[in-house]
Amino acid sequence: MDEACRLLGVRPQTVYAYVSRGKLEVMPDPADTRRSLYRAEDVAGLAKRKQAGRKHETLAANTLFGSEPSIPTALCAFFRGRPYYRGQDAVNLARSATLEDVARLLWSAEQAVDFSSPTTPARPVEPGRAAAFTALADLAATGHSTRGRLTRVLHAEGQGLVGQLANAFGAKPGPQPLHLRFAKGWKQSAQVADLLRTAMVLLVDHELTSSAFVARIAASTGASLPACLLAGLTTLSGPLHGDASGRVQALFSEVERLGEDKVVAHYLSTGLPLAGFGHHLYPDGDPRAAALLALFEPPEVIARFIEKVTNLTGLQPNIDVALAALVAHHRLPADAAFGLFATARSVGLLAHSLEQLGEAQVIRPRGRYVGPMPD
Repeated sequence: MDEACRLLGVRPQTVYAYVSRGKLEVMPDPADTRRSLYRAEDVAGLAKRKQAGRKHETLAANTLFGSEPSIPTALCAFFRGRPYYRGQDAVNLARSATLEDVARLLWSAEQAVDFSSPTTPARPVEPGRAAAFTALADLAATGHSTRGRLTRVLHAEGQGLVGQLANAFGAKPGPQPLHLRFAKGWKQSAQVADLLRTAMVLLVDHELTSSAFVARIAASTGASLPACLLAGLTTLSGPLHGDASGRVQALFSEVERLGEDKVVAHYLSTGLPLAGFGHHLYPDGDPRAAALLALFEPPEVIARFIEKVTNLTGLQPNIDVALAALVAHHRLPADAAFGLFATARSVGLLAHSLEQLGEAQVIRPRGRYVGPMPD
């Protein structure tokens, strides 16, 4: 008994239960009838299955909490330190493609994508994320399930959602491509409009991010497209995800107020992380940031700050720095960085939602209970 308990890591009561369920063969010990002998092969088999169960549990926990859930996707991947959309280099696409072009690519749409939208909010609200989330919440509350609907119908609905989202962030309603509508709404030139186009193409998708995962979970349940998009965008709004540019903007405000030397000295002497520098997927530097920063000159003090941080830390600016610098340079609205990111990424979130519809199963991770046991 003692040896069986040791090998299985259980108490005697559990061994008796295994015997009663026929999992362990038992016989009297010929040398001592008060003792029982357990078949060695049965004990070894049970121990192996228990170990495999623990390994499965560990694998499941590490898969989620190691930030590496694995879901098959043909939308975005990283090769040679660069993001690719359906096998096409995203940085190269950003040189000339519009957000509409990339949406057609990621959605595999047969027709050209059109985000023009004459729709205005039902009640006057200040442009920004409150207006965007309110509009999406209203649509999600009344939206139809994605199940049993043709792909082209869902594409048309997705176009309308992206168009209305852009309107909520201040784009001027009309028939033009989205980057031109944003430029008009924010009273910017055609040159700035092209920068907005580049930025949005670079931001469309980034493989299986937290927001993409959440959108896919919603889609797997048959939720409506606006519900899938809202689920993804609320996740994107976290400061450790799509609103990281807001942390960079706060950092830039310190730099403009105190100067780059004082700010850098404070952060480096206290060991505080500098928002917007470095990216775990791009150890040699974020190519999206490099592509965008090459197209304009950030304000002088911010440019000096970026250079100083890079020289002292070795960390390159990522896309959040480039986006915040773009907003600062052209004095765009306070929420413009998140507005551009959210509108662009809505294309990717909808692509993930549509792709997930091809899978039959609901995404449902298992909980691993670690709380108190019932009496």
